[in-house]
Amino acid sequence: MQLNIALLKGDGIGPEVLNQAIKCLKAVEETFNHQFKFTEAEVGAIAIANSGVPLTEKTITICKSSDAILFGAIGELEFDNNPDAKVRPEQALLKLRKELGLYANIRPVKVFADLVENSLLPKKIITGTDLVIYRELTGGIYFGKKSLSKDGTVASDLCEYSEEKITRIAHMAFKSAKRRKQKLTLVDKANVLETSRLWRKIVTEIAKSYPEVQLECLFIDNAIIQLTMNPSKFDVILTDNMFGDIITSLGSVIIGSVGLLPSASIGDKNAMFAPFHGSYPQATGKNIANPVASIFSAVLLLQHFNLHEEAIAVSRAIQKSFKKGITTTDILGSNKYGTNAVGDFIAANIVDSDENLSLNYENIGLGRSTII
Repeated sequence: MQLNIALLKGDGIGPEVLNQAIKCLKAVEETFNHQFKFTEAEVGAIAIANSGVPLTEKTITICKSSDAILFGAIGELEFDNNPDAKVRPEQALLKLRKELGLYANIRPVKVFADLVENSLLPKKIITGTDLVIYRELTGGIYFGKKSLSKDGTVASDLCEYSEEKITRIAHMAFKSAKRRKQKLTLVDKANVLETSRLWRKIVTEIAKSYPEVQLECLFIDNAIIQLTMNPSKFDVILTDNMFGDIITSLGSVIIGSVGLLPSASIGDKNAMFAPFHGSYPQATGKNIANPVASIFSAVLLLQHFNLHEEAIAVSRAIQKSFKKGITTTDILGSNKYGTNAVGDFIAANIVDSDENLSLNYENIGLGRSTII
């Protein structure tokens, strides 16, 4: 298969972790005889520094002409510490979602047996957790009209949803639940918000078209409690933009590190894959950032194009790194391996299922892995 992939490395640790995902895709390319063409484009603070805006028309054009987008991270402390900044790196994400029509954000949360001790929650609670969150990405309070009074003392953000925006992601989530464990949980605040009542009305009606899927509706506050107490009970979670943002943050607590969570942002014509974590500017250039979320995002990219054997090969290589303890310091407490070493190990272990290869693990960190 031939794929044109846009690379938006962004700021902070974005370039470092994305480089490891690229290594893995190049290993897939070689092992499975594919052709991947990579095109870099600026986004975030680096784009502001060079062009005055976080997302240029050139970058948008590159993204629209590509088959898929791999995204690193954006954000810099100078903007985080300046509440009066009119132009911010994060504005690029909202514009990308709007320009590319990326209305569905898909975030899997899976607890791996070798990392179960890494969670902040008790082992007996999180064991067996394997859920996926479908977050609507182009509506709600993040995209609603914003206002600030002339004296700066009163502000408002409009939360607005249409039947169309709810329906399209609801069908996507139900189809996923139908293929999985046939349970879907709608998370809203229908006891208070009119938009949530619309969500519940529409989703309940759509559920009639999927009789094999059990529908459960939970208020956001109860959902947070249930996710903390018994995350393994969930299968597919469907929710709006803001609630989805909140719930997915809890996923990092469940699995023990934000550096393990990938995401896919899908539209009718475009798709973008990115780690859930931010730019972590304090770690920039220190070779300590966990690249696994970025590499798992590459797995989602492969799955998106029905390259399932390739996706399995990368996933197995990642899980082998867990089993061997070749991880960054946020996983299993080891500081022996850095970002590049973990990426090298995973890339070197991406093999065809028919192959039976092993590695000289001690050479991984030295950049001279040897197949023996």
